[in-house]
Amino acid sequence: MCGIVGYVGPQSCSDLLVDGLRRLEYRGYDSAGLAIYDGKKISVVRAVGKLQNLVKALREQPLEGTVGIGHTRWATHGRPTEVNAHPHVAGNIALVHNGIIENHLELKRQLAEQGVKFASDTDTEIVAHLIHRESSAGNDLFTSVQRALRQVRGAYAVAVIDQKQPDRVVVAKNASPLVIGFGEGEMFCASDIPAILPYTKIMLPLDEGEIGILPREGLQLFTLDGTSVGRQPHTITWNAAQAEKGGFKHFMLKEIHEQPRAIEDTLRGRVDLAATDVVASEIGLDEATAKSIQRVYFIACGTSHHAALYGRILTEHLARVPATTELASEFIGRDPVVGPTDLVIAVSQSGETLDTLVALKAAKAQGAKTLCIVNVIDSAIPRVAGAALYTHAGPEIGVASTKCFTTQLAAMVLIAVYLGRRRGTLSQERAHTILQGLVELPHQMRAVLALDDIIRDLARPLASAKSALFLGRGVSYPIAAEGALKLKEISYIHAEGYAAGEMKHGPIALIDAEVPVIAIMPDDTVYDKIASNVQEAKAREARVLAIATKGNADIGGIANNTIYVPKVDPALTPFVTTLPLQLLSYYVADFKGTDVDQPRNLAKTVTVE
Repeated sequence: MCGIVGYVGPQSCSDLLVDGLRRLEYRGYDSAGLAIYDGKKISVVRAVGKLQNLVKALREQPLEGTVGIGHTRWATHGRPTEVNAHPHVAGNIALVHNGIIENHLELKRQLAEQGVKFASDTDTEIVAHLIHRESSAGNDLFTSVQRALRQVRGAYAVAVIDQKQPDRVVVAKNASPLVIGFGEGEMFCASDIPAILPYTKIMLPLDEGEIGILPREGLQLFTLDGTSVGRQPHTITWNAAQAEKGGFKHFMLKEIHEQPRAIEDTLRGRVDLAATDVVASEIGLDEATAKSIQRVYFIACGTSHHAALYGRILTEHLARVPATTELASEFIGRDPVVGPTDLVIAVSQSGETLDTLVALKAAKAQGAKTLCIVNVIDSAIPRVAGAALYTHAGPEIGVASTKCFTTQLAAMVLIAVYLGRRRGTLSQERAHTILQGLVELPHQMRAVLALDDIIRDLARPLASAKSALFLGRGVSYPIAAEGALKLKEISYIHAEGYAAGEMKHGPIALIDAEVPVIAIMPDDTVYDKIASNVQEAKAREARVLAIATKGNADIGGIANNTIYVPKVDPALTPFVTTLPLQLLSYYVADFKGTDVDQPRNLAKTVTVE
């Protein structure tokens, strides 16, 4: 939810920290700040708004020093103001924090009774005061942070510097991401790999409950109870250039066009057409275990939930096992019943989504088998799950997800086929058809992306709409929901994604000539039914934009405008129908002039419940 970057080494670090924050601005952008030890004291500069405001403030008040921390914030406790911006200072201590301190009111009351005065409305400042209190008792920085965090309940990633020990940064993590970077005579920390990738490829993500000391010479890593940890860092194989715009106007547009490559990377080595099977031992289910499963739960949030809806349909259709899809935020609250014959699949792009992580832990505690689909290696969710199927979308900078979504769809196909083959419910012939269609999808997706100019022209009149209705049936219903989400995320136009058969049960009351209807209606077994639903909308003067299969001769009598997509297996239509909706939303937002890559009030990685 917020971005952290830290440095200790030989070079002046102000520009380096700002550069790291720029790569993390997708995680939060309502305020930003730096704290740097200048040789005599810790100096802090903070600014409200986007990072450019901090850059301007630093021109007026430069910071020089070789040890520092930086932060870009997405507000949870306290409004976006300069006093609520990070870093927070208490005496000799400066701290940045990502997460939520659940017992902050109790701790604040205790500190207030001891005479502490607070400058902000944040929960983070409380942690700074706890560390300062321990430091004032004569403890070194590591011990002070360690003792303070033992009093804290909640999610946190912290980076702390101390005016009395200015040669190090102390870091700690619980349910919020933090990665350590290893340089030559210098060390880095950040909330996400791209922030420090230009400076080092040698990295180590912190595990839950770990605390580390970062002097210039390397990392000293411990658990919160003081036990030494000996894990080794690994080398990141992708480069910083992958996180740049590559000539596109926005990251989101670049990432939309990267999807064929992302699907190829996700499928690489996992599809054996000769054996008509999925090769993915990382799914972690042998034949006996797959046959023992009596129910599958998909738990996810937001866009990942829409991918999970598709996964549910495929799992029941191909593996013939009952499946349900749960919003992770609701899963815990309803006290669900799961057990050893259930497979719980957690779906998250970042692997750090806190609602999904909490739900996964609860399911695992009840004895369920667990699997996750994530894009970020070594993130929190795969470290909890019994097995992990990684997508290979690469870094996704745009807050509104595109390539992470379609690679999740690919993972859903892999899992459904894998289960179906081992349960004996999926014939070799049908499996071959699906897998062959799957490996051909990148070519079909490139054909859709070639329609970019046509879709841009169709988007222009939609930019003036106040509301829009997206309709789909079968596997197209999750895509309708995702299309609506994309439009409202980045253009701020109200949109609803509905199962088309439900239109007459309420939404039809909204339809008139001012409400565009976007109908996802490829050639499949429910085409005739959605065509009838669209006729009902047309009868109420709706202007219909259809996503239909190339060669459909009847669609002209139903829709005002049509985007034609290639013919693919009916089970795989979401891969070609999703792309026009992403491009449509992108161009509507661009015509409106909204902030496409960093839409208001949203953050890329949601690490609060």
